[in-house]
Amino acid sequence: MMFEWDELSPKQREYIFQSDARINIAEGSVRSGKTISSIVAWIKFILEAPPGELLMVGKTERTLKRNVLNVLADMVGNKYFSLNRGEGEATLFGRRIYIAGASDERAEGKIRGLTLAGAYGDEITLWPESFFTVLLSRLSVPGARFFGTTNPDSPYHWLKEGYLDREDSLNMKCWHFTLDDNFSLDPFYVESLRQEYRGVWFKRYILGLWVLAEGIIYDMWDEDKHICRFPEGLTNFIVAVDYGTSNPCTFGLYGWTGGFPVYLMKEYWHDSRGSGRQKTDSEYADDFVSWLEDIRPSVVYVDPSAASFIVELRKRGFRVRGADNSVGDGLRFVASLLARGGFLVDPSCTNTIAEFSSYVWDSKAQLKGEDKPLKQNDHAMDRNRYALFSHFGRAGRGPVDKPPGW
Repeated sequence: MMFEWDELSPKQREYIFQSDARINIAEGSVRSGKTISSIVAWIKFILEAPPGELLMVGKTERTLKRNVLNVLADMVGNKYFSLNRGEGEATLFGRRIYIAGASDERAEGKIRGLTLAGAYGDEITLWPESFFTVLLSRLSVPGARFFGTTNPDSPYHWLKEGYLDREDSLNMKCWHFTLDDNFSLDPFYVESLRQEYRGVWFKRYILGLWVLAEGIIYDMWDEDKHICRFPEGLTNFIVAVDYGTSNPCTFGLYGWTGGFPVYLMKEYWHDSRGSGRQKTDSEYADDFVSWLEDIRPSVVYVDPSAASFIVELRKRGFRVRGADNSVGDGLRFVASLLARGGFLVDPSCTNTIAEFSSYVWDSKAQLKGEDKPLKQNDHAMDRNRYALFSHFGRAGRGPVDKPPGW
């Protein structure tokens, strides 16, 4: 196994060698060594596990492969690990492992009927509670164990209230990880990571705290720092659209050269309620063409629910894609760009500027353990998220030459 044991911190070793409860969860800040520790503990368990079916779960099979399976394959090599994505199975040291995603409530149907001897879970807070409940009920082989990891979320999250806070009354062990528990991190990288997060994301992903997301979502927004006229000579352009009929419809043109910062160069805004006139898809497309003038964007990201407008823009010859609407990941990505000066707004974009100071968390959703923006004053904010996360983020489709430090 390709692994340097002398790189392990005391917390990592403790998780690996003392994770002997029915439920074993590593939680805490990003890049704190949770995943490596849990993978090694999982491998160790499989080598001595009782007979029975095994399962590995992520929010999606794709994220599980990226976060865990690829790392596992690098650690043990192709001789001992293989993945058959078509069959939803993997093999590790001769043991068959089922692979599943837990992206919504329907996912629990994937594992009903299984009798499990062991299971591994990545990003547990992103799962539906029903899936986790069913998974635990399937761990019925004597000696079965669950190994999992998660970043912190709301203190009212079902995992926190239903399990982590009840550790002493359950057959369960929890380990809290911080950046100091990962000895392999370069100090420069750690400092850069600390600079990327602000507000609730800093508390959760750097400090590893289970805290509420309260108040303004982009509390790092500073008009003195983030409002800036875009320079001449930008060479790369994309557009994002938050489409509305009774609600405002807005387009945004984003430009950059060679890397960050990305500039919101100009915006289009039509409020049918305020103007007393709704527009058709064709009229919006006419506005879109004249608003762009002589700029031809490489891609246009549109709210995926606006199917008819996507068709209309494609008729006009534009390359259009449904935007990535991952709200939580998108919000964190935009916040990270703002924190590092990677996204700037031209002063002409008055509607966008106004929304930054009034875009807030939904306090009622918070009490249910959910992080959701209040559905008010969010049209430009949704549009920004569509553009920046879809093109540059984790699910980014466009290669970007990021300058040093990004």
